[in-house]
Amino acid sequence: MIKTSTIFMLLFAVMLTLNINEHALAQADTVQTTVEAIIESTAPEHHNQLADEGQATSNLLEMQRSEGFSLMTILRGLLGMFSLIVIAFIFSSNRKAINWKVIFTGLAIQLALAIGVLYVPWIQYFFEAVGKLFVLVLDFTKAGTEFLFSSFASNSIESAMQNFAVQILPTIIFFSALTSLLFYLGIIQKVVKAMAWAMTRLMKLSGAESLSVAGNIFLGQTESPLMIKAYLPKMNKSEILLVMMGGMATLAGGVLAVYISFLGGEDPVQRLLFAKHLLTASVMAAPGAIVIAKILVPQTEAIDKTMEISKDQIGSNVLDAISNGTTEGLKLAVNVAAMLLVFIAFIAMFNYISIWIGELIGLNDSIASITDGRYNELSLQFMLGYIFSPVMWLIGVNAQDITYLGRLLGEKIIMTEFIGYVSLSELKAAQVFTDPKSVIMATYMLCGFANFASIGIQIGGIGSLAPNQRITLSKYGLKALLGGTLASLMSATIVGMLIG
Repeated sequence: MIKTSTIFMLLFAVMLTLNINEHALAQADTVQTTVEAIIESTAPEHHNQLADEGQATSNLLEMQRSEGFSLMTILRGLLGMFSLIVIAFIFSSNRKAINWKVIFTGLAIQLALAIGVLYVPWIQYFFEAVGKLFVLVLDFTKAGTEFLFSSFASNSIESAMQNFAVQILPTIIFFSALTSLLFYLGIIQKVVKAMAWAMTRLMKLSGAESLSVAGNIFLGQTESPLMIKAYLPKMNKSEILLVMMGGMATLAGGVLAVYISFLGGEDPVQRLLFAKHLLTASVMAAPGAIVIAKILVPQTEAIDKTMEISKDQIGSNVLDAISNGTTEGLKLAVNVAAMLLVFIAFIAMFNYISIWIGELIGLNDSIASITDGRYNELSLQFMLGYIFSPVMWLIGVNAQDITYLGRLLGEKIIMTEFIGYVSLSELKAAQVFTDPKSVIMATYMLCGFANFASIGIQIGGIGSLAPNQRITLSKYGLKALLGGTLASLMSATIVGMLIG
């Protein structure tokens, strides 16, 4: 049975949704006025440059100028949520054991978070404040980058993409060191424990799996399980799956900062906008992962609500912690660079062969005609776009943009979310999206490490902490990938529905 408290949470979310349009319109007008004022106050020779940069921000803000929610918008969103639940239900290992109270509570939390970030002022201020900290981290990183690579560092986004090694990768290194310091000081543990305490009581989770899911909001998919490594060998199958899905559905702080730089460029308004949405996406993914995980493999055993974080330190003192974090960040940055080099090279090789075949059999011209010029060749991007386009329509993406977002989802799953965000930044810069809402939905959809490479990473990383769980980790690898993808799609669906 679903308790009255759960029903009340859902009703409250709906009532709040129906009374937020006026505030949204006023907020959009305020930000737009600010952008126009900045353009007007600058020297005439800079007007064109600032106008171009401001136009991209204005386009994204246009979504909040709509006249509100239409019945079709709400129905599309509900259809998307229902479809994702049905997919998870089909792949469930024990459909009769699903605790629907937990499922509806998780959905209510996701809905409340999205409403709060989009329309409730004090929640907006909180996420914007945290977002400003991430933007500040980017500025701190730039100071170190300019010291080492003064001849390469530049303020233009084009230069940043061309000089990837000296503009993007240092962000990963610095943020890894900062996270290591905060972990050593016990700050991350306190925040994680508070969030885990709330999830344990609201959604009937064990203390260990709550800690792991909450930790994934800040840490990577192999770092977060370190906090609960004493519990890992004794975890049941449902708990292990949630630990895996929590890692696949969320993003680590270091790469979060990089994606803010990708999508926001040097425009301070856009940086703050995407920082807020990326943070929200990672937070929303936590209850989303719980919802999907508890459908795929329901909890049937008794739970242990004990929450004790591992006392292991990542350094003997402050300087040692910073050094360890720097070393780990350097390894991650080199891994990211190598991964991008290899995957982009493979994409080029695949496209060379497939485009040649398309030319040989006369498909390329037909593709250009059928897609109205969106795709001109038999490329990997074209294939992925149309394979996943039905899913994009189901979750409420504008029909004109479904192949673009389908392509991004395919790139995320087959390659990594890093490739997906690179593509999103390129598509956004090219202004190919018909509906500005598509950019925001893609931001949420790509949030998470749900890709094939992560299966191996988790088997190796979590398996080294609990060797007796390797068989379970291997068995649930694909299920965790599916669940992490569905959790991110759920967040995108909810946000798309609320934007209207």
